[in-house]
Amino acid sequence: MLDTHILARWLIDARELSRIQLRTLESAVRRGEPLALSAISLLEIAVLASGEKPRLQLPLEEFFKELNSNPVFRVLPLTYEVAQEAALLDLLQDPADRTIAATARVHRLKLVTADQRIIGSRLVPVLE
Repeated sequence: MLDTHILARWLIDARELSRIQLRTLESAVRRGEPLALSAISLLEIAVLASGEKPRLQLPLEEFFKELNSNPVFRVLPLTYEVAQEAALLDLLQDPADRTIAATARVHRLKLVTADQRIIGSRLVPVLE
């Protein structure tokens, strides 16, 4: 499962990923394995693309079109089970981080992230 910033880096500038992250993602794609995303990542991407200083270097419509048309990406919904799990993850203050970690936990997925708060929390298995 991809954290939001990993998704953005991979689609915009893969050189920003660690060697291990890039090899893992490329290997999964070669094997035809889907890469999961939390639904909250779509909102985070939209927020990154808005405002006076957009931090997304692609137009939002183009970014979402790539996500939607690429069968490798699978968006996992925010469910009651994910919301209940997120409520338990009080080591993470950010609601999006909680939701992403909870989604990974509910689906028993390893999270590809560079977010030190998530890594340090040890709430979910990660690939740094």
